[in-house]
Amino acid sequence: MALTYDLIRQRLTERFGDRLTNFEEPYGMLSFEAPKELNIEVMRFLYDELGFRFLTDLTAVHYPAYAGRELAVVYHLHNLVENVRLRFKVFTPVAQPDVNTATVLFESANWQEREAYDFFGVNFVGHPNLKRIMNVDEMDYFPMRKEYPLEDQTRIDKDDEMFGRGGSFDFGNRNEDGSPRTIPANEK
Repeated sequence: MALTYDLIRQRLTERFGDRLTNFEEPYGMLSFEAPKELNIEVMRFLYDELGFRFLTDLTAVHYPAYAGRELAVVYHLHNLVENVRLRFKVFTPVAQPDVNTATVLFESANWQEREAYDFFGVNFVGHPNLKRIMNVDEMDYFPMRKEYPLEDQTRIDKDDEMFGRGGSFDFGNRNEDGSPRTIPANEK
């Protein structure tokens, strides 16, 4: 029997009941959400029972508007035999960003979890060597979180009007009296 998204969803629902939520297929890929305490149990089930033995990607996303679940760890798994991919997310609060490490199942999770820790601050519990790999050890923040302004707010040469983000700067499209400027045919 071919491995379809309906069959995967059915098997997951039989095993985990309503603890798995938000099943959908954006852009043609099955996606769902699991409680962070079940991440390894869900991956082990997918690995052993449904043949998802390749961790394609593991990353994090910061959703500052999701109070109490601001950080998401996103897993992309691939069943190479059936050529089926899926995605699932676990959420954790930014105040306690602890998620169990996937290195118990996938060796490739080692580097990917270190990257997610380095940029988002997700603490992968049980990871064999969780440390920064891209940024300097002295950094006391996580640069991919949406907690900081994109530009230095103290610089006066970075006025938003200069970049077309508000204010009265019109890029020369208006006359002195405020009326729209028309471009003569010989200037076009």
